Formats: sequence, C-alpha cells, structure tokens
Amino acid sequence: MQSRVFTVYLSLGSNIKSRVGNLNYGIEKLNKSTQINVTNISSIYETQPLYVENQDDFLNMVIEITTTLSPDNLLQFTKHIEQESGRKLNTHNLPRTLDIDILAYDNQIINTENLVIPHPKLNERKFVLEPWAQIAPNLKLPKLNISIVRLLEITEDCSRVMLYKEKN
Repeated sequence: MQSRVFTVYLSLGSNIKSRVGNLNYGIEKLNKSTQINVTNISSIYETQPLYVENQDDFLNMVIEITTTLSPDNLLQFTKHIEQESGRKLNTHNLPRTLDIDILAYDNQIINTENLVIPHPKLNERKFVLEPWAQIAPNLKLPKLNISIVRLLEITEDCSRVMLYKEKN
C-alpha cells in the first residue's frame, strides 16, 4: 500500500551565525529524509526583525515540499532539525540559528495545542508572504480562501523585505 503524498509549504529563517549556511542546512536535512522531497525553493530575502526589533536582520525563504509524514511527525522532524542546527529552546521571536514553520499542509485546517495550520500570523508577515508569493502566488489557503499574492498585497506589514545579495 502506498502512502498519501501531501504538498506542504515551510518558511525558513535565520539571523545568527552563518545565515545562508543555516538555511542550506535546513533544506539539506529535509531533503535527506526518505519521506520528504523538496520541490520548490524561493529566493532568499533579507528582512528586518518583527516583534523584538533589537537584533540582527533575518534571512528568510519559503520552500515547497511533498511528504508522507503526518503534520505532527513533520513538526517533530522540523523541531529536531532546528535543534541540530544549534537553536536553543524558547527563542520565540529572539535571535536563532534556524526557524522552520509549517505554513500550509495540503488544504488541511489544523488547530491543536502544538500546531495551527494555516499559520495564524500569515497576514502580518511580509517576510513569509514575499518569498511564498514567488513560488506559489495563486495558492489559496483553506479558511481564508484568498491567494498568497493577494495576502501580500493587502498585508499591513510595512517592514523591509528585500532580495538578499551575498556580499563578496
């Protein structure tokens, strides 16, 4: 019997140590799983921090994967990758080596103690919407029934989000 394959969108962010290296580490670890296939990758964007502003800029991106993992197992796997990258526990909105959030899991709506999908703060996160609109502009999220590109157009988030160019 073949397992069902789900299309999932993840955001990756980093603002300490080797930011590009941390993002690449996360993608490599995801792609090494036999139950995950990275199918699309946005450009990297440099973004100013939200919520706790006295910290270095982030690099953010969004990737599309296909997976046979359940939402809970995927969450456990991404948290394990974060910890392997050197992320400390309880660094919510603080500097971190790697942050991986599950933005959307197929067209499912999930609301548990550990996981809310679609991600509840999408509409206020230009740093997620900009790269996501690059790889899936017309994707409509369940419950919201609005495309990613439209969410980007109407977000009230005015923070700086720009394509990242590596310094030589």
